[in-house]
Amino acid sequence: MELETSYPGSIDHSHIPIDLFGSKKHAGVPRGVLAFVDASSNIVFKVNNPHPQKLLLDASANPLFSIHRLPNGCWKCYKGDSNEEKELVFSVQRTLKTLSRVELEVFFKGEKDGACDLKVKGSPFKRSCNIYKHNELVAQSSLMYKLHQIFVSRDKFRLTIFPETLDHALIVALFVIFLNGRK
Repeated sequence: MELETSYPGSIDHSHIPIDLFGSKKHAGVPRGVLAFVDASSNIVFKVNNPHPQKLLLDASANPLFSIHRLPNGCWKCYKGDSNEEKELVFSVQRTLKTLSRVELEVFFKGEKDGACDLKVKGSPFKRSCNIYKHNELVAQSSLMYKLHQIFVSRDKFRLTIFPETLDHALIVALFVIFLNGRK
């Protein structure tokens, strides 16, 4: 199922996984703004945190998604800078929360069968998760390790998006929700 959207999507039809590198310490973005860069260090996505929402922006600072946390611990993601129900893309419900594990279920708007469309499982503290579409792995994240490193910094991580799956911006939005889903 490809998600039909009206924002500039980036569904990759090549056969090579794409790595995005995330950190709050990239040149060209204000300190504290989470940015995702490609292998050439070009900014691909940024996440701004205007309260009470998060905005996923493209490299030109155009809003792709507006991410809202609800009081019940669920999340809703809308197209652009909107929060209107007609612009809803997906909602996320937390199904497991322990000290070291979080599991989320993702429901796309318009799906009528009640079954979740995607599952996100992992450890936000370790910046490590897997995103599944049914039983197929569509993306995964991990901390950036260096050989002979005693202390592993949690401020740099890799998000690998596997080919021919979902829109890259949608995967990044899910990862942002996952990082904040531990609260």
